[in-house]
Amino acid sequence: MIRYSFFSFLSGLLFALGLSVSGMTEPGKVIGFLNITRSWDPSLAFVMGGAVITYFILFRLIHKRSTPLFALQFSIPERKDIDLPLLGGAVLFGIGWGLGGFCPGPAVASIFTGKPNVLLFAGSMILGMVIADQLRPLLSGKTKRFLN
Repeated sequence: MIRYSFFSFLSGLLFALGLSVSGMTEPGKVIGFLNITRSWDPSLAFVMGGAVITYFILFRLIHKRSTPLFALQFSIPERKDIDLPLLGGAVLFGIGWGLGGFCPGPAVASIFTGKPNVLLFAGSMILGMVIADQLRPLLSGKTKRFLN
């Protein structure tokens, strides 16, 4: 368990350092990427591309093992359907990201800066997660799947 916790800590630390070094903890970088009509800033695309390439390579290397190092089995999502909660959540996420310039990763990585906008965003994000968790039972079973 200690070993698992250490690697979780190390993973989070590397993630936060990567976001900070690349400038992705600054909302202006995200706003600049999303604003394609004026002075578009493609740096977020390079950070995302680097992450996807790294994950692609590591995923294949890790899954050559019969079991993971810190769990009994690999945990790979099996759902592939697209339903109303997924689409609605994507729209709400996009609105929040576009308005605030933060998504969860950079917001958490920036909390210790103590900047009021970061703290307000992170607090609101947590509140939104609690509200969504409370609403989930009301929404389940009442949505139709769009794609399989």
